[in-house]
Amino acid sequence: MAMSTGGPEGGVASTPNVTPMVDVMLVLLIIFMVVTPALLAGFNADPPQAQNIKDHPEDEQNDQVLGIDKDGNYYLNKKPIRSTDVAAALKHIYVDTPREDYIMYLKADKNLDYSKVLDALDIAMHNGVKVTGLIGDQKPGTVSTVEGDQKNPTPAPGAPATKGGAK
Repeated sequence: MAMSTGGPEGGVASTPNVTPMVDVMLVLLIIFMVVTPALLAGFNADPPQAQNIKDHPEDEQNDQVLGIDKDGNYYLNKKPIRSTDVAAALKHIYVDTPREDYIMYLKADKNLDYSKVLDALDIAMHNGVKVTGLIGDQKPGTVSTVEGDQKNPTPAPGAPATKGGAK
């Protein structure tokens, strides 16, 4: 940083003062370092993949999604919940509160033991859930040929034009 004493050869120094800019950049760097892991936190599961999957409705007000990650941790509507609280939460949603439907979606990691999925289905059945839908992902490079699927209106080249569910 240059400093002028204002003597006879003086004048205004034309070197920029970058200290405030460096301070601001360091503060922004620290903010992003703290916030980024929090953005990536939450429910992370890699569901099974299939072909010809029709999108399930994602109405955040009415649709309830119970998730199980690869470590067996439960999430209700993408919010962490203790396994001991799942039954009470589902009972509150499906029994204590009047509803139009009693459908719950289950999204589980593909590497999870199937017994954990069955345990979750059992908990749901005993706490007011009448219908359970399992969520999967469309195989990469394929397009759903299910009639009425809004995301993928045209079949992929070479994909069979069969109607029906996942293969």
